[in-house]
Amino acid sequence: MRFFIRTYGCQMNESDSERIAWLLTKRGYERASDETKADLIILNTCAVRDSAERKIWGKLGRLAKLKRNKPDLLIAVGGCVAQSYGEKIIERFPHVDLIFGTRSFMKLPDLIEERVSAGRPVVDLSEPAPFHFIPQLRESKLKAWVNISTGCDNFCSYCIVPYVRGRERHRPVDEILNEIEGLAREGCKEITLLGQNVNSYRWKDVSFSELLGMVNEIEGIERIRFITSHPKDVSDDLITAMAELEKVCEHLHLPAQSGSNSILRRMNRRYTRERYLDIVHKLRKEIPHAAITSDFIVGFPGEGEVDFEETISLLQEVRFDYAFCYRYSDRPGTKAASMEGKIPEHIKRRRLEKLIELTGRIALEKNRELLGETVEVLVEGVNPKVEGELMGRTRTNKIVFLRGDGGMIGTTLKVRIGEASHWFLKGELCSEG
Repeated sequence: MRFFIRTYGCQMNESDSERIAWLLTKRGYERASDETKADLIILNTCAVRDSAERKIWGKLGRLAKLKRNKPDLLIAVGGCVAQSYGEKIIERFPHVDLIFGTRSFMKLPDLIEERVSAGRPVVDLSEPAPFHFIPQLRESKLKAWVNISTGCDNFCSYCIVPYVRGRERHRPVDEILNEIEGLAREGCKEITLLGQNVNSYRWKDVSFSELLGMVNEIEGIERIRFITSHPKDVSDDLITAMAELEKVCEHLHLPAQSGSNSILRRMNRRYTRERYLDIVHKLRKEIPHAAITSDFIVGFPGEGEVDFEETISLLQEVRFDYAFCYRYSDRPGTKAASMEGKIPEHIKRRRLEKLIELTGRIALEKNRELLGETVEVLVEGVNPKVEGELMGRTRTNKIVFLRGDGGMIGTTLKVRIGEASHWFLKGELCSEG
């Protein structure tokens, strides 16, 4: 049987899809190059925003035609939408064969066999076995996601993650280190430690910053990244680790969500604007060239014009290297969904447009500051849109395009930046790093 996985949403979903692919290939399944060639189509879904859900509903509607033309095709829905809606998906889309949750994907091969033998749809949203290592079928040998935790205990008032991913669970230190050592032996050079709240990691007496120190000692690994960090858990020890550990990249993704203390309280973020700025100032004091990226939500219930202007002023003060901006949307079962003070859609759109324009302008200005500078770039692959051009990233996670051949892939090079846009840089090879 040939399978095709389409992944929506966050890096955790991407990592889960790699695990699903490994589980299936271990059972003898083969990967299809596209969904028209597949006997099994798996949608690994995201429910963090209403717009993400709408993509899934639209995709399932389009797959109905494919299934009519290919009746034996199996369609499986997993991830956060599956965990949130369960059997309701099959009620709405009866051509769906299998629903599996965020915490039951490790049983997927058995669930597929159950669907085939039973001849009826299967739904499994069961709780998982203890959090343990499952290998991944990675598309890149150069870079790898490494899950160190799953779930979240923060219960931000707008967020569905604790409900669909469960409470926070951490992997044992030895298991994490063994996985990374194995990746290094296979030629992996960059790892990204993953968790919904990655910097809250603790295993017995080992903190997240101490884990970074242990990973830093693994021979063969050249770069260490981590995502996503919660501001309430950013410690001075973490900032020191970023400054002193040579393999830890100088990039911190630190979702602010709002610049208004009033809105932050309603969001249950458990930090203030002043605390957020304190983190930024400490990081830039220790690592002046560090890149800081963020997430923002506009139109949260109760957000007035003064609150929105405080978000604008935070962006202007911090000058993020980039920020991802979204309109608020109700998520079923969250506290914010029942809050009063809902913001009209036309006001949300206006605020979002203003925020996107500002973040884009600042990102361009920040990238232009690198013109003429020499940066270290790990070459990840070719640019599929431009023949003879390679793509890589700086330690600060900026995309860089440069001319070169395939033999440079996997090498770390010194590149002089000659062009800058909002989203990427272009440069010329100086010398091999």
